[in-house]
Parts: sequence; C-alpha cells; structure tokens
Amino acid sequence: MLVEILTLAVVGWLPGALIYRVPIAQRARRASLPAEERLFWAIILSLIVSLSLTLGLAAVEQYSFPLLLRANGFLSGMLLLAYNLKLRYGRGEAPWPTLTALLPLVFVLLGIWLYFPGAEYVMGGKDPGTYVNEGIQIAQRGALITHDGVIASIPREYRDLFFPSHLNPFYYSTRFMGFFIMDPNGGTVLGQFPHLFPASLAIGYGIDGLTGVREVPGMWAILGLLAVYFAGARLLGRTVAFFGALLLAINIIQVWFGRYPNAEMVMQTLLFAALLAWSRAHVDDDLFFAPVSATLLGLLLFLRFDAVLAFAGVIVAAGLGLASKRRVSVAFLVAIQIWLALAAWYLLGLMRPYMAYPFIFFHSLTWWQIALLGLLAIAFVAFAIAAPHLKFLQVVDRRLPMVLIVVVLLLAFYAYFLRVAGGKTAEHDAAALRTFAWYITPAGLAAALVGYALAMRATFRRDPVLLATVTIFALFFFYKIKIVPEHYWMARRYLPVILPGAMLLVATAAFGGWQPKAERRYVVRGVIGIVLVTLLGAQFWIMSGPVRSHVEYAGLIPKLEQVVKQFGDRDLVIVESRNASDLHVFALPMAYIYARNVLVLNSPRPDNFAFGEFLKWARTQYDKVYFMGGGGTELLSRTVGVKPVASERFQIPEWQSAYNALPRGVRRKEFDYSVYRLLSGEEAAEAAAIGTPDGKPTIDLDIGFEDDLNVVRFHAKERDGRGTTFRWSRDRSYVSLLGIRPESRTLELVLSDGSRPGKVPPAKVQVLLNDQPLGEVQVTPEFRRYTLAIPADVAAAAAKNDGPARLTLVTNVWRPKDILGTADDRDLGVMVDRVDVR
Repeated sequence: MLVEILTLAVVGWLPGALIYRVPIAQRARRASLPAEERLFWAIILSLIVSLSLTLGLAAVEQYSFPLLLRANGFLSGMLLLAYNLKLRYGRGEAPWPTLTALLPLVFVLLGIWLYFPGAEYVMGGKDPGTYVNEGIQIAQRGALITHDGVIASIPREYRDLFFPSHLNPFYYSTRFMGFFIMDPNGGTVLGQFPHLFPASLAIGYGIDGLTGVREVPGMWAILGLLAVYFAGARLLGRTVAFFGALLLAINIIQVWFGRYPNAEMVMQTLLFAALLAWSRAHVDDDLFFAPVSATLLGLLLFLRFDAVLAFAGVIVAAGLGLASKRRVSVAFLVAIQIWLALAAWYLLGLMRPYMAYPFIFFHSLTWWQIALLGLLAIAFVAFAIAAPHLKFLQVVDRRLPMVLIVVVLLLAFYAYFLRVAGGKTAEHDAAALRTFAWYITPAGLAAALVGYALAMRATFRRDPVLLATVTIFALFFFYKIKIVPEHYWMARRYLPVILPGAMLLVATAAFGGWQPKAERRYVVRGVIGIVLVTLLGAQFWIMSGPVRSHVEYAGLIPKLEQVVKQFGDRDLVIVESRNASDLHVFALPMAYIYARNVLVLNSPRPDNFAFGEFLKWARTQYDKVYFMGGGGTELLSRTVGVKPVASERFQIPEWQSAYNALPRGVRRKEFDYSVYRLLSGEEAAEAAAIGTPDGKPTIDLDIGFEDDLNVVRFHAKERDGRGTTFRWSRDRSYVSLLGIRPESRTLELVLSDGSRPGKVPPAKVQVLLNDQPLGEVQVTPEFRRYTLAIPADVAAAAAKNDGPARLTLVTNVWRPKDILGTADDRDLGVMVDRVDVR
C-alpha cells in the first residue's frame, strides 16, 4: 500500500506541485489562490505531465511504468536543482487552508464511496472493453500500436478464414471489435479510439494491475467533481458551486459512468479545468494559466474528436473579449498552435481510421461550402484585428446576454413540447431534451433554465467562456445527439459538459445572488434554495440507489483467469465467429491482457478445405490447437475432428440496456461454452467411427450438449426442468452430420414446439439433407421422436463427401416479445433435443 501511495504521488502530485511553485509569471498571484485550489492545480499539472509523457513514450514504443516514474522523478529533480529554495513560498504569499477546504474534501470522500469498485469490464464487444484493452496494451507492450505476432504469422492463403480484407482505405481488416489490422504482413494492430484515456488506464495498470485499471474511472469522476466545483466557484460563488457539484455527484449518470470505463469522464475533468484556466489567464490576468489552458484543450484532441466543440466556446469567449479590448494571451496562442500541430500529426496520421467519419464529412462538402468556411475564417481574423476599434460591438456586448437567454428559452420550449420525429429528424434526436429530463427531472430542467437566465445576466459579459461552452454543447447535442438511443449509453453525451453545467445552473436558480445575512429576503431565498436542492437531491439519490450497489460484470475477471489457465503459451485458441454467439468478447482479453494466441473465425461456416489446410499448418507452429464455441460453427470434416475438453456455463450481472427508455434493473448475462481440442486427420477418422451396439454405424447427437461444431444458426444452449438439453431453432437452422454411411436409412429427430401460444400457428418443420427434402413434420408440445427416411442415393452421396452432410430445418417462427409482451425478442422455431442417423 505504501509503495502504491508513493508511486501515485510521483505520477499525480509531485511534478505539478513543483511546476506550480516555479517563480515565473507573477507567482504571487497564483500563490494567493485558496490552498485547496492550489492542490487541485498541482494534481492537474502532474496529470498533464504524466499523460503527455505516456503518450510520447508510447508513440516511439518506449513506454514502461518504471520509465514514467523515472522521467517524473528526473523532471522533479531538475526543478529542485534549478530553483532550490526559490520553490518555497514567501511569508504571507500563500494563505493557509481555511474551512472552505472542507468543501472539496466532501466530494473526494463522497466519490470514494460512490464510484468504487469499478466495473470488471475487460471483455471486448463495446467501447469500454476497447478502451481497457488499449490501455493494457500500452502498459504491457509500451506502444500505441500493437505488433501482433499471431496476425503476422498467418499465411496469406488463410487470412480470409479469420480477417478478410474490408477493402477499406483506412485499414486492412478487424482483429477484434474495436481493433483494426493496419498491415497483416507486419501484424500491426491499432485500437479504434484516441489514446489519452487508455494512457491513464496504462498508468493505473502500472500502479495496481487490473485493480488499478478498474479504479481509474472513479479517480477521473472525483477529479471531474473538483474541476466543476472550482470552475463554478470562481464564476458563480462557492455556495452555488458546492451545491451544483453535490447534485452532480449523486446524479445517476455520474454514478454510473464513475464506475464504467469511458472517455467522457476524462473530458469532464480536463474541459472544466481548461475553462477555469482560461478565465484565470484572460479575466484574472494570471498569465501562468494561459499555456495551461491551451495544453488542457490540446490534450482533449487526443481523447475525443467532439472536443472540438470546446474550442468553439473558447473562440466565442475570445471574440467577446476582443470587443472589450481583452486580447488573447500570446502564451496561449503559441501553446495551442503547438498542440494543434501535434494533434494534426496524430489524428491525420496514426489515427486515420478514427478520423474516417470526419474525412467523409469534409470530402462531401461542395466547393461553395468550402469557400464559405474559408470566408468565415478570414472574417474572424479580420474581426480579431478590427474589433477593438468597432464601437457597435459594445452595443452587441451589452445586448448579447439577453438575446441568448431569449433564444435558448424559445429553443428549449420547442424542443421539450413541440419537437417531433420526421424527415431527417430521428426519434431520439427529437426527444433529446426530454430524454435529458429523465435524468434531472422536468423540475430540474426548469430550474436549470431559470439559472441560465440568472447566470447569463450576472456573469456572461464579465466571463463568458463557461456559459458559452455549455450553450454550444447543449445546442449541438440536443439538435443531433449522434449516438444510438440506448440507455444509459446515450447519456454519455450529457456527461462531460451538459450535465455538470445544468447542475451549476440549478444551484444558481437556488442560491444565485444569495448572501449569508440575517435580512429577511436572504433568509427566504436561502430556505427556497435549500428546499429546491433537497427535493432534487432526494430524487437523484433515489434514482441512483440501485446503481450504487451494482458492479457491472462482477466476477468476470476470475472467470477469465480460469479460462486462460486451460491454454499454454504455445497453444492456439480459435474462437467462434461473432455471428455465432457473444463468445468472441473473451477473445480480446485472452489475447491482449493474458497474452494467449487467439484467432476469431470470420464466419460460422468457414471453407472446410481451407480450414483443414490451415490446421495442418497450425500444428507445425503450435503445440495444441483448441476451439471455443457456444453458438454453433461448422468445422467438422473427415480430416478435422474434435475431442471435448471442457464445458461451462456461468452468469455475470449486467445492467439492462433499453432503447428510448430508462433501464429498469439488473439482468444476468450468460455465457455457455465448450472447449474442444482439434484433432489431426488420423485422430479425426478414429473419432468419427462411432457405432451402435450391434456394430452398425450411426450418428447420435445430443443437441445442447457439446454440439458447438455441429450446429449453425441455432439459439444458445438451454436445459429444461427435467435436465433435458436442447436448443431453439430459427427460421432456418443447420446441423452438420459427420459419419453418414451408404447404408444409413433413417433420420430421427427429438423435437418439441415449446408449448406455443394458441394464437401462434402450429410448428411445422421442413427437413432437408444436403438440400434434398426428406419430409415435413408438425411438432407437438411434448418432446417426441420424429422419424424420416433417408433415400439410398442421398445417403450414398453424403458418404462420398469428405465434409459433413448438412441437415436443414426450416420452421415457421414466432417472437415472444410480439405475442406475449415479454422481453424475449428471439425468433423461435422448435426445441431440438436429439438428432440420430441409423
């Protein structure tokens, strides 16, 4: 524990504390800030240093956590040598902590309670798993790009089995969901997302392994609260900032994403710190914070592309400042140009796949649109030069707050009460503001709008950057939310700026202009404010209650560690296609956390000959070759056989996902998989020679038990109350039958219709063998054996084929969600228990 605390101090406090004390740029001015804000800036400056070093070292493939510690220690040592005793504050230069220091301490303690432990989200399939595995790749391999030896070793003729070319101009293919293969010959793999958040996860991994990775989102959530508090305190006062940040802390969105890997929480911290630094530099004339603000804004470009909206807020503030004859600091301009150049090199070079959507957008612009953008840029430069001499801007400066208040209130009224889907307006775009009100309540939204009017009138002309940024983000995302309407996933759009801004504005409506005086008007105002905040806070607390006790995917890490123990460093594990099941989500951490040799099939029906040839090659490179499956994959042939090794079913808690609705609770995500060792041709032939008691050949397949290499397009394995294993078929499902003999004459199926509701037509199954019809059966509710004859010519043809015969079941399906109103949206055919060939 002591070692972890010391390393955390070197990474997150020491360099920034020394930089903050360097006697440059009128140190006495920033030294006079409250002690708690000085500590906050020490942490932020240290994170700037540590994250920049991590990105820089990883860009040249030299990152390691010990090297980062040495670099931070070296920088701190150089500062101590260069300035020595000058780093000490003079007498009276820095005020001692006062009782106000307890206010941010509340958020630290509250965050420790609310945001830990973090989710065990290490699997692939969605953005959080991609972020986590990107970060661990940086920690383990020391580079932004992964050099994947498994990919590089695959001969060209076998690539299509696992990663066929996507014919994409930005990357070759997909290694795992969220990881692009840039060059299959060299095995270079690039994560989908920019690397700033993964860099912080890499640091967490260096401090405390996977536990440290899980704690990083919670650390960012606490820092986000502090950034919002300090930015709000400077603009709106400590009382407003405290209650606004308090409401933010207990809001369900903040609580959920405080435990969930996401880049938006990082954006919340860095953006509010950047806005605070801008105001310190350009309103309070503390030039030290000018390059700090530029650096924080620059780092955001290594986090998420939509951070460019933050630049819009700063540009608006800069333009309004010019109208008041306040020019942008030269230090800010120099620093931001450096960061813009670095970001352009990074985004337009290494991260071209991530920039595909912006590229497509800009390439689709017509000549007149490009010309218009150029004219706007020229107009802004001309405005910057002429603004101090334009007297009419003073009138605009006075009228602008009221104009913005009226426009925003009218747009809010339209968006909440009148806006509906139609034309190019999607349903979730039309309802974006109403959806936001789910999370802060309609009363909270109304209070935020009142607070917006109060704050605009009181502060906008003096210091517009924070309100301008909140306004721009709100206008943009409430117009086009640009995300699937899955909750809480969609709520990410509100997390960085809109939600914290709204909470500060609610507190402004409650306490704006309030003073702790005994006069009646202040007492009444204070009581009203406390009642409003208490009622909203109680509602927020109730809403977040179930989430506070939930750990997403709890128990997944120990299960994964059990899985990988089955495989050695010299084994190859082939995982079924993501078109077959969700098991592919295990492949990513198995390869990029636990360093196993893993490939994911591209299709549940790979080419039999090509796969057989690949196995011959793989056995020369690896000790053993395994297959993991649970959804059904067609791999068997006379030269490819299997030996069951393990079979397991387990569940982990997963919060419900809901489209255009709030989630209602926890469900259980189930994984049911089997592990098979893939055998050689001789072993396969021996394994296929299964006979009946009287010596005649047969196929006896138990569907729902170790059948993963025999079934395709079935639903997951299930077991009924009597212990019978089965799978539900779909509208068209397939069974691979290896071992049909020329003398095989009957096919026996054990089926049940699953007790279909009366309003659903009876289950009828058409049966085909190698596309030759064998007949049709009408299935009853009880499991029954249905026997069909196999024509002699069909059996003879199947026996000659090296591959398996394909049994096709074509069934009229029904959907429980549509008929019964349940959450089950599967297309169900019949329950299949056994398939026998005699």
